[in-house]
This record gives sequence, C-alpha cells and structure tokens, in this order.
Amino acid sequence: METSGLNASEGAYRLGAMRRLLSAAAATAAALTLASCSFGEPPEPETGEPPNLPTPSGSPEAPATFMDVVAEGLEVPWGLDFLPDGTAIVGEKGTGRLLAITVAADGTTGEPEELRSVDVDDSGEGGLLGLAVSPDYADDHSVYAYYTTGSDNRIARIDLASDAAPEPILTGIPSGPNHNGGALEFGPDGFLYAATGDGGDGDTAQQPESLGGKILRITTDGEPAEGNPDPDSPVYSSGHRNVEGLAWNAAGDLYATEFGQDIADELNLIEPGGNYGWPMFEGADEGDEAFVDPVLTWEPFEASCAGAIFLEDALVTACLRGQRLWIVQFDQSGAVADEPQAAVMNEFGRLRSVAMGPDGMLWVTTSNHDGRCVEERGCTANEADDRIIRFSTSYAAQGRV
Repeated sequence: METSGLNASEGAYRLGAMRRLLSAAAATAAALTLASCSFGEPPEPETGEPPNLPTPSGSPEAPATFMDVVAEGLEVPWGLDFLPDGTAIVGEKGTGRLLAITVAADGTTGEPEELRSVDVDDSGEGGLLGLAVSPDYADDHSVYAYYTTGSDNRIARIDLASDAAPEPILTGIPSGPNHNGGALEFGPDGFLYAATGDGGDGDTAQQPESLGGKILRITTDGEPAEGNPDPDSPVYSSGHRNVEGLAWNAAGDLYATEFGQDIADELNLIEPGGNYGWPMFEGADEGDEAFVDPVLTWEPFEASCAGAIFLEDALVTACLRGQRLWIVQFDQSGAVADEPQAAVMNEFGRLRSVAMGPDGMLWVTTSNHDGRCVEERGCTANEADDRIIRFSTSYAAQGRV
C-alpha cells in the first residue's frame, strides 16, 4: 500500500484486500481487523465536513475495516491517554508540549491544541515520555507525566485546571542518552505504575536501591504503594533493560514489553518482586530459578515494541524497529495461544503508542522523527510525520461493526 499521500484532511479511507488480524473467539469476544487499503474520494476542503467512515459490510467475523489520520506534523508523539470527556491528551517527546485533541460524539476529531509545555531534556531517548490521566480527574484535574530533565527522569503531577508548574512526585530515576523507559499507567488497583530504563548502565537494574531498570508502583503522591514487595520501596519488579509498554488483561495480570540488546525483545508477565534478569540475561535465563522467563520473545529487528494494550484476550503492541503491530492471542489459561500475528507491517514506519479511544477505535502514534528512522533499517519518514492514526475495531458481541 502506498501511504505517502496520507494526511488528516483526506479523512477516512475504505480498506480493501483485507487480512484478518484478530478474530472473535466466541460471540462475546472482541475482534480487531486491520488491512491494506485503497483510498476513496476525500470530502471537499471547503465543506468542512468531518471524515466519513463508511459503514462496514460483511459478517462480524470478517468486517470491512477503516482508518483515518487524526493528526499529522507532530514532533514524536509519545504519551497518549484520554480525559473522561473523551479528549485525547498527547505529549510530544522533543518539545515537551502537552496537546489536546477533542473527540466529538460522532467520532470526529479536532486539531491539536497546546495545553501546557514541560521543560525537558530531549537528548537521545529522553524527553516527555509517558502520560497517565488520573482516575479521579473529575475531582483533581490531574495528568501525570514521566519526563527527562538535565539530571534525572521524574514523574510529576500536572493540574490542568491551573497554570501551576508540574509538581514532581518522584525524582531521581536514572537517565541517560538511552534506556529511559517511560511507560506510565494507572493499574486496575488505582495505583500508578512507571517503567524505568537502566539509563545505559545495566548494573542499576540489579541494584535494589536504584530506581533504574525497574517497574515502580506508587501512590499519586509518589509514595510506595500498599502491598509492594518492600513496603518502604516503590520497586515492584527489577532486572529490566528498557520497558516502554504496560498492559493489564481482564484478570488484572500485568504484562510489559521490554527492549533487548542483540538477542531478544521480550513480553513479560510481571510478578511482584520478580527479577527479569538484565543484564545477565536476554530472553530465557536457562533455568535459573532466581529469574523470571519471558512469556514470548522476538528478534529485535522484528520488534522493539513499545506501547501495549489488551483487547479482550489479545495483546496489541506497537513496535518501532519492527514497524508493525504485533497481535498476541492468549488462551483461557493465560498461555500464548498461537503464533503472534503482524499487522500494518512497514506501512506507517515506526509505531510507538497504542490506546483505545472513546470512539471505539484503536489509536496509534508514529515515531519517525526520533532519529532512528533510517533507510538502512528500511524506514523512511513521511512528509506528514509524525502522525496519530486510528483503526476501527469490531465488537461482535455488541454488534459494533
């Protein structure tokens, strides 16, 4: 599929020549389908009409699939979340800008508008990284941000109802040109989870006193969450190289996507107090019971997966070097059921974040201006990059097709 002509003004595109990526396991399961596309005629610019997503035809098991471009010309959109009213909140890694994109009741979207700007050190892999909207946003108007300064990575609270500067709640997370982690999500238990990188020094991942190379679990004040392995520490798991994706399944189990070095990128089931082996191991640890093995590995050239989300019993993760979405199906026992399926491979370049929008569509950000989109890796930045793209999903049980 040729994508060089895509831009937000072209609205929606009818997708043909479909390939099925995630099918419903039963009448109550959700299905995600993505496909290569052929473009319909865009609306006339002077009409001001929103993108027109044609009604898909066919059975729920094999619906037509549609996509459109929500925003373009962004500077490496990284963090992505939604306010209770459906507004998308997006952070630009390099500029530190926090942007808002309105989503109307009919699913149409507005132009990005700057809400706030955070002072960041954007050298290397640093900058404004993960964003997480407070579960109590209606009362506290807070968005939490993970970002890099000249001295550390930190997590801060941003009150969108005031002009106050970001309020740091946890500082001193190791930073470096590489491996700053940055995933930030509220878990189903209401606590804030942050994935940190080793900052370029693998030894930090095995140092209990260091916040580097860890998954942290904290309160909204930055204190260790109740039930942590060490009640006096925010550390929830250790031995991580660079985690940029956190996702929970319906049972409340936490999974994390992790960048390897040369051997294996990982998908890990996170156990409280678990040690995942870095820097001693990439991939399986050859039976050493002191470390937790990944549930799945990929070769780095086909993965480097960042943001992740569960759709029913399937995990969807957006991958950078792999330039694709991976769909990982799990069975009822929690084991990986089938070979992972690749979607939209090499169609939009490096993919970073993935989230389910209030419009019932899967939102995905590109990361083609992060300095890693180079021809020798088969990546070419589009003139419209960076973009936020959304794909329709089909929920068979709800009749949403």
